[in-house]
Amino acid sequence: MSAGRKLVIVESPAKARTIASYLGAEYEVEASVGHIRDLPQPSELPADMKKGPFGKFAVDVDNGFTPYYEVYGDKKKKVSELKRLLKDADELYLATDEDREGEAIAWHLLEALKPKVPVKRMVFHEITREAIQRALENTRDLDDRLVDAQETRRILDRLYGYEVSPVLWRKVRQGLSAGRVQSVATRLVVERERERMAFVTAEYWDVTGQFTTAATATEAGTSWFSARLSQVDGARVATGRDFDDAGQLKSSGITHLDEAAARVVVAAIEGQQAEVRSLETKPYTRRPAAPFTTSTLQQEASRKLRMSSRQTMRTAQGLYENGYITYMRTDSPVLSTQAIDAARRQAAELYGSEFVPEKPRVYASKSKGAQEAHEAIRPAGDSFRTPAQVAGQLSGDQFKLYELIWKRTVASQMADARGSTASVKLAVAGTRADGSALEALFSASGTVITFRGFLAAYEEGRDTERYSEDAAAKAEEARLPEMAQGQAMAVRDLEADGHATSAPPRYTEASLVKALEERGIGRPSTYASTISTIQDRGYVLNRGQALVPSWLAFAVVRLLEEHFDKLVDYDFTAAMEADLDQIAAGTRDRTAWLSQFYFGEGKADDDGLRGLVANLGDIDAREINSIDIGEGIQLRVGRYGPYVEDLRAEVAEGENPPRASVPDEVAPDELTVAKARELLATQTDGDRELGVDPDSGHMIVAKAGRYGPYVTEILPEPELEEGLSAAAKKRALAALPKPRTASLFKTMDPATVTLEDALRLLSLPRVVGVDPESGNEITAQNGRYGPYLKKGTDSRTIASEEALFTTTLEEALAIYAQPKRGRGATATPPLKELGEDPTSGKPIVIKDGRFGPYVTDGVTNRTLPKDASIESVTREQAIDLLAEKRAKSPAKKKPAAKKAAPKKPAPAKK
Repeated sequence: MSAGRKLVIVESPAKARTIASYLGAEYEVEASVGHIRDLPQPSELPADMKKGPFGKFAVDVDNGFTPYYEVYGDKKKKVSELKRLLKDADELYLATDEDREGEAIAWHLLEALKPKVPVKRMVFHEITREAIQRALENTRDLDDRLVDAQETRRILDRLYGYEVSPVLWRKVRQGLSAGRVQSVATRLVVERERERMAFVTAEYWDVTGQFTTAATATEAGTSWFSARLSQVDGARVATGRDFDDAGQLKSSGITHLDEAAARVVVAAIEGQQAEVRSLETKPYTRRPAAPFTTSTLQQEASRKLRMSSRQTMRTAQGLYENGYITYMRTDSPVLSTQAIDAARRQAAELYGSEFVPEKPRVYASKSKGAQEAHEAIRPAGDSFRTPAQVAGQLSGDQFKLYELIWKRTVASQMADARGSTASVKLAVAGTRADGSALEALFSASGTVITFRGFLAAYEEGRDTERYSEDAAAKAEEARLPEMAQGQAMAVRDLEADGHATSAPPRYTEASLVKALEERGIGRPSTYASTISTIQDRGYVLNRGQALVPSWLAFAVVRLLEEHFDKLVDYDFTAAMEADLDQIAAGTRDRTAWLSQFYFGEGKADDDGLRGLVANLGDIDAREINSIDIGEGIQLRVGRYGPYVEDLRAEVAEGENPPRASVPDEVAPDELTVAKARELLATQTDGDRELGVDPDSGHMIVAKAGRYGPYVTEILPEPELEEGLSAAAKKRALAALPKPRTASLFKTMDPATVTLEDALRLLSLPRVVGVDPESGNEITAQNGRYGPYLKKGTDSRTIASEEALFTTTLEEALAIYAQPKRGRGATATPPLKELGEDPTSGKPIVIKDGRFGPYVTDGVTNRTLPKDASIESVTREQAIDLLAEKRAKSPAKKKPAAKKAAPKKPAPAKK
């Protein structure tokens, strides 16, 4: 870069390309590719720091919660490149996103690059030529308050995770994690499943019929409408909403119809006319929904496009960076004056001037501390491009999401939908079989839209209705004829219907996002990563759109509720978020707040996080991981997955009770006593002695494992020296030989497998012979994905498991002489070539891999998202996928022998 030029640094290569196209030749635009540095793992600290104040968290909690940062191992080359470019620049523009995280990235760049030229903070909410030019003319200084807030959040999450997660490792399972928002989100999902498990279904009946005016009943083409029985002899008839979760009526004075009673009503009024008892008509007005925020975009994309939160945010990121929409992390539904004018103008052009109200609509933010409250998510620019205009530029999810955002934005500035709502009650008199009189009152309602207004462009989706059978859910679908009070009505098609109340619906990603936002937990911009985390950790499984908690999540939540109740309390977590907002606003000191959170206020030993962990006392791991199903059957969360055991079964002394694994497809609310007994009847715990191996003298047993039945040998209990320390005992045990194990063939039954079969299996891998050309040994092995041959690093699938014992050297050489097919095939042509990667300078291609198609530059591999097809992936998308993978997978760093003591990053550092 020659003297007199300006260096602009952004986060992503896609953003850099788009901005560079709007700037002149004197600007050099480079991407940091996300964060460049972070708190290292304590194990990766320099050797001289591991025993010091930074050794536990990489944060000195005793000296102002000073963090110690290191540049990611795979970002050192990028930092060096940026330093080189900075040497020849006369100005540095930091153009990262204008939110807490973007401000923190900018600060970390300053700390790492140490520029000696003027630095300007350049911010914008959309990437258009006009917005970039305005940003250049209106730069500002770095916002220390936003940096403080983000740094506090990062330190808070480190303290929370590093103190609580080890408790989960010891008492539940290794590798688990706890987090300020993820643990609360998991608790929400688990509590909903508990409600479903405790739910008792109530059955009830009602009566429906078809009605029309008596005068027109015999005319051809007469329109009939449906009405539902609402009262019998003046008493209201129970519907699903009248029952609690225990299956009981919530209040007295309500008639609960069973099948017999409902059929009595039908028989009593069959063939009778009805009379209009009352008719009420009201004007109907419906306002459009506000423009999208981060939260509402995730919810609506889930409902209408079936996109996950992670998928929605990734797609929106691409639209933003390529200049199609405004910044996609915002809590505000507010539109700029230019956007309001653009939306009103487009609505008038496409739908007519009568669809645009006289005055612009103004939407206010409901979020008290909306730190990303720039502007709503909308199409970029001072005039919007219609979906038709971008159809040739966007494909797949990007087009669908842009169209959704465009519709919502334009509709938000359109007129109300107007019409009328009519509610009618119809009385039918009849006589029971015993001669007593009966009066049945039917109700119906319907809405007639006379002016569609904003509905011409867009209608907001809804979450799953719990009582979808109620007439209220279908009110807007009905259209009632002209009627008058006292008018005679014809009745036909009377039908008694049985119903059952339904359990509370499971959370979907959309409804979980809504629940978190309503409670003020976390930031909407982090919901996508939070939901992804609890899915990746195995706490939550997907069943269609529904989020189903695993039994592992039950154990984790129970431990947190019983021993860290404050940390998973909804109000406490929301209050923490409000405190972080105050730090961002500069009205609260971050060091004092972190000290109060970690050390407490001095009122009690366990007032803060440190005291809470130090004073846990004994935790019964077996109890935490056990859940009573009923009748002596207990579910346990084991090391290799959940299983049920019958504690009432008679077993010999020293033997385990009957056990059976619980498959993932059985949801917690489906594991009834009957289901558990069915699993116990059809599964075996596999601990069946087969005999003694004549060579080793060890007992061979058949077992049932997480990945299927297997055989293994039982080694004698090791004899260790007395007085060994825990560490020495661990080393001694690690040095002992491990038992041989082998999976059963698919054709084998653990109940009938013999000792001879087991010894054959344990003899694997079998040496087939030596390749005369390479001198490498060829072995036959049974792996997780089936039987195969192995020669050095070259593996080849073989026909069957039995072939492991029968394949000859000649047959193996013949297999290796053939071109490699399928998994692990030798160099096959790429499925698609996409040009050069700007970061690595190597060609990007799409290949077919073991887990599906993936994009690679020969160094970094990234599996294609499930929603992306090979044909639809563009070069820009591929570059972004590789950049995202590099940013998320920092290389492990070898700690240097010596390193200067870190400087305390006090507020004055910025």
